[in-house]
Amino acid sequence: MTTSTPADPASVFLDDPAQLLAALPSLLGFRPENSVVLLGHRDPDGQRVGLVLRGDLPRREDRARQAAALAPRFATGRHAGVTVAIVGGRRRPGSPPPHAGFVKHLVEALGDHDLPVLHALWAADLTAGAPWGCYTDEECSGHLPDPRATVLAAAFTEDGRVLFDSREELAALLEPRSPEALIRRADRLSRLADPSETCYFDAVAEIRAAFDRQRRGEGPPDDEEAVRLARALAIHEIRDACLSMAVPTHSQAAREAEQLWLTLVRELPAPERAEPAALLGYTAFMRGDGTFAGMALENALAADPNHVLAQLLLGVLRRGLAPEQLLGLAMAADVAGIRGFGLMSPEAGPSHAV
Repeated sequence: MTTSTPADPASVFLDDPAQLLAALPSLLGFRPENSVVLLGHRDPDGQRVGLVLRGDLPRREDRARQAAALAPRFATGRHAGVTVAIVGGRRRPGSPPPHAGFVKHLVEALGDHDLPVLHALWAADLTAGAPWGCYTDEECSGHLPDPRATVLAAAFTEDGRVLFDSREELAALLEPRSPEALIRRADRLSRLADPSETCYFDAVAEIRAAFDRQRRGEGPPDDEEAVRLARALAIHEIRDACLSMAVPTHSQAAREAEQLWLTLVRELPAPERAEPAALLGYTAFMRGDGTFAGMALENALAADPNHVLAQLLLGVLRRGLAPEQLLGLAMAADVAGIRGFGLMSPEAGPSHAV
């Protein structure tokens, strides 16, 4: 299951079915195939994008069960309604779009939560020229514009986001760079004393040095640097203070922080990997990339199933809450004043505004 919570929904044309379908790859971060995508419309007028969920198209015998599982996810996010989009299959001439039975189950399940289906759409694929149609109006059909040429795609490109051709390509960003290096580092970490014995100020200096190396383009950490960084982030006061680097979103500091956390996800073994993965998930969520945030948080829990911060953040993400509702977590995180130790780039400034 893929979850997304867009940060800037203003460029999505909720009343234009073709534009809405073409915007789905940008909203998800990748081009879905053989998928059901549910897009929530926020209160009060339904013109803001809320929670976006993607799932694989179910087998016929699983349709009712999957519909019943998806619908409650929109009940807690102050949604005025939901758009249902089916991606995949071929439409026979003179027939409704494929998977109409599944759409009926979704309409019924969402109705049980007083959520109307505002659009029920189908597209054979989310590529330029692909046929699309509506389930309730035979005249509602056409061919899609290029998803990479939409206003939303342009805005995301300007923001530095990359649109992937598949979910697998996006997930590959989190794969280890060198499994052999992880084995060596896990062995070294297992032979070291409790991380709580690490000097706090030494740990802060280690995080700062990692940012300095990244800014100089020195590449991934070596074994010793990776081990020291793992121990530094194991100090929860430091890990929590690093949450503050997610804001202001889209700032130079936030981009640098996200890049470092991603690097460490690929460079640290389990369970130590859970700390940068949770930071990566929070930073991605705050800039509105719920899809990648969910992947990072699932990665954290795979490394450490009892990781409290990752559990909390993933629960919030799955309830469809907006990123601004977690802004206070960043604002309250830097109680130790780590910003004063040079973790923020000078041009970022002290502002917490999103």
